[in-house]
Amino acid sequence: MRFDKYPKNWRVKGGQPLTEMDKKILFFQNKGHLVPSPDLIKTPEQIEGIRKSGVINTGVLDLVASEIKEGMSTAAIDKLVYDYTMDHHAIPACLGYEGFPKSCCTSINEVVCHGIPNEKEILKPGDIINVDCTTILDGYYADASRMFIIGETTPEKKKLVDVAWECLKIGEETCKPYCFVGDLGNAIAKHAHKNGFSVVRDLCGHGVGNEFHEEPEVEHYGKKGTGMLLVPGMVFTIEPMINMGDWEVFVDSEDNWTVITDDELPSAQWEHTFLMTETGVEILTH
Repeated sequence: MRFDKYPKNWRVKGGQPLTEMDKKILFFQNKGHLVPSPDLIKTPEQIEGIRKSGVINTGVLDLVASEIKEGMSTAAIDKLVYDYTMDHHAIPACLGYEGFPKSCCTSINEVVCHGIPNEKEILKPGDIINVDCTTILDGYYADASRMFIIGETTPEKKKLVDVAWECLKIGEETCKPYCFVGDLGNAIAKHAHKNGFSVVRDLCGHGVGNEFHEEPEVEHYGKKGTGMLLVPGMVFTIEPMINMGDWEVFVDSEDNWTVITDDELPSAQWEHTFLMTETGVEILTH
């Protein structure tokens, strides 16, 4: 259902009057803005399901945080993710998704995202690694990733990891009811650029909850007042990918998954699943 021009005495399907949120959405649409379809606004039951999935997803990443270390293979990280998720009666969403062969993504140094865990990839001192997990519980999805530093790394890599985290927090703080995706993208990009880094443009955050990937596309750069309107009840990820060098990336032709910086300089990313509320966003993953 799309909201058309709002006439006097408008009634929605079923004879119910428009809610205040319906009226606000209609106002923005009539101004020419992109607005969410009703199916993107989650019901209380759906939100509770996503929240429960988020608890397990957080537990997975807490386990990884407690175990990750120098000398560990990325395959061992993947086994931790698989075992914990299955033991909690959930499903790792990555496993088998469009042919992806593992339960999580492990992306080291110049790998931006979608790195495939394997036995031969061993963590070394100075590495920075992103571990990205998505959990399905009772049909509901929650998605998050964290950065980990193995031992001591360079000041430049440490700054990159810190600024990527700050970009996520700035995106979170910018998200207010009836803001636009472009508002948070603009704020994130400004902070990254101020610190001498770039923002990947070929990948983005996304709606999530009933499916792995839903609308809207949450780009981490852009202009204020552009992109989809964000309203209470929407669930989405913010996951800025911040590069030390330029923003361009390529996909490894050998596995058709691994995304690498063009200049092979390091990249960092943090991700949460957020629920938009009447006052701001609630983090459903940590």
